[in-house]
This record gives sequence, C-alpha cells and structure tokens, in this order.
Amino acid sequence: MTQKIKDLIAKSREILLDSSLSNGAIIAANSDMEYYPRQAKDYHYVWPRDAAYICVAAKLAGITNIQEPFFKWLEYRPQDFKKRGKLYANYSTNGRIRVRQYQPDQAGSMLWAIYDFYSEHLSEAAKQENLIRRLADGISDSWKRTYFFDNTVDLWEEGHRQTSTKMENNHTYSLAACARGLLCADMMLKGDRWKETAHQMIERINDAYNEKHKYFLRTHGKIDDLNVDASMLGIAYPFNIIPANDPRMLNTASAIENNIVVNGGVHRYQFDYYDGEGSAQEGGGAWPLLNFWLATYYQLAGQPKKAEQYFNWVINRLDNDLLIPEQIFEDFRKGIKPLAWSHAMFIIAAANLGYLKSDGQK
Repeated sequence: MTQKIKDLIAKSREILLDSSLSNGAIIAANSDMEYYPRQAKDYHYVWPRDAAYICVAAKLAGITNIQEPFFKWLEYRPQDFKKRGKLYANYSTNGRIRVRQYQPDQAGSMLWAIYDFYSEHLSEAAKQENLIRRLADGISDSWKRTYFFDNTVDLWEEGHRQTSTKMENNHTYSLAACARGLLCADMMLKGDRWKETAHQMIERINDAYNEKHKYFLRTHGKIDDLNVDASMLGIAYPFNIIPANDPRMLNTASAIENNIVVNGGVHRYQFDYYDGEGSAQEGGGAWPLLNFWLATYYQLAGQPKKAEQYFNWVINRLDNDLLIPEQIFEDFRKGIKPLAWSHAMFIIAAANLGYLKSDGQK
C-alpha cells in the first residue's frame, strides 16, 4: 500500500501537469494524452471549479508554475467575464462559453485558490488585484442579502435544480464557497462589502441545518431539498465555515455514510443517475474524489481510522495504470479516466493524512 501511494503521488503530479495547457488553461481531463481511453467522454474543457482544486493540490505537490498562468487565463480569456463578472459552467480552452449556467461557487473557489497560492506572502496577491476584484464584486453584485437574484446552479451542474429569482432559495455548497472566497478576498485586498456579504451567507448556511433530520440541507429556503448530498462536506473543508468536529457537521457526515455510501464508495447524492456514459439508465457510481473528500474531513475531525478507510477504498480499486477515474462502478463501466479533479483530491487527502511528507511514507 505504501509503495502504491508513493507511485500514485508521482502519477498525480504528472496528471496535474498534463491538465495545464500552454495558454494557461487548466482542463478537467486531457484527452490528447496517450493514456486517455478512446471510449471516455471528452472533458478537454475548463471548469474553473476543477481548476481551483487543481491549483491548491498542485501547490501541495510542489508544483507552483501552473497557477499564475491560469490566473492570467481566467482574467483575460472567459467570454463575457470582464463584462458581467460571472463565471459560467465551463469554457473551451480559448475562452468561449460552452454551457451558460451561472455557478457562483466557481468564483468563490477561485478566490480561495488565489489566497491559498499567495498565503505565505499575502502581499503578492496584489498582482491579481483585477481578477480578485472582478470575482468578489461579481458575487456581491448578484447577492441580495438573503439569496442570489440570479438563477444559480450548484457544483453538480444540474440545470433543473437551479434556484429561482422569485423565491429565497440557496444551494448551501455555493454559499460556503462564496462566503469563504469573499473572506479570502477581504484578507487579500480589504473590502467591507465583501465581508458583509460573506457574513450574510454564513447566516443562511447556519439556517440550512435541519434539526429534525440532523444534517445540512443541500438546498434551503422557501422550498427545502432533503436529499443527502456529499458536497455538504465543503462547509467544513475546504471552506471552513463550520468546524469539522462541530456536532452538526458530524451529524451531516453520518447522514452521508448512512445514505449515500455504497459498499465503501461515496456517491454524490441520493437518487443520482449520472454515470458519464451518456445513457445514465444504470445509476451513478461512487466518486473517488468524494472518498478523498470524506477522508480529509474525518482526518480533520480527529477520526484517522475512518479517514484511512475511505482513502484506501479508492487506492485498492485502482488499475495498474494508477489513473483515478471520475467514477468507480461495480460493473463494466469505466467512465472518464483520469479526472484531474480526482487526482487533486487524492493529493489533498494524502497531504492531510500525512503521506505527502516523504512521498508515501507516513
């Protein structure tokens, strides 16, 4: 196991570097590479959210030459970003919008990633002032004290679950990403409006904890969505809105384990049918990045045995090529392989579990 983790760290560095293109774009999966399966869906596009996690993981892995080129790409390339201050679902590598769904968590995640990159020398973040202000102002301009006055879609990108401009509903993960991002922006450049907006969002996050069901709701407001969703882990990590050992977070993690962990693999949410194969008739698989996310959470919550359990579940199921897929199925399906976000979450979990200190040796 130790040698496999060491080899996977090296492979993950390769995958993260391969996700960075010559024009600065960071893509979700590089289908140009020889190792990319012919049958896999094409993810040769930029999701700013994926890129944010990749930037953070790359730094943990000792890679510091892909972040600033991506920050530059993000400032100048995305279609309509300068004019509207919003990041949409995803982009072609030249910056053209592919799917025009407003996903505010992407801006919040990017502010977190920028802060993380410059955290040791925070004054250097001023190099990204234009980008920071555009991201933070874009979030704040869309926020109307208790909800976004725009139709918003959360990290799972399902347009049928978008919030309405006619009622106060919020995606909890999106609020956590935006609140943390705005607080990061305030620490980098100072902005009272950003901080005020962040605290208003945090109030809504706290209100999203359902006392009857004992977990954070993925969508809360005038109409609640009671489906258990693994992305609620983001409230604790990476966005640190609620401490990992807070009883509400522990209850939420328990709800995730009891409802959407199947044979050790973490699924996105209850009744998830997306499988990346096109038909989605057989049901979604387990997401390795979520296993690594839950492992990171439990490590931060002071439960290392559970952390190792969810971490090792993925390691034990990888093929000899060590390419981490988007999903792991219990049948013949393979899905997208490798997904750079999956490798990023492996690096993040490996760092939190102590494996990155000496490349695999705890």
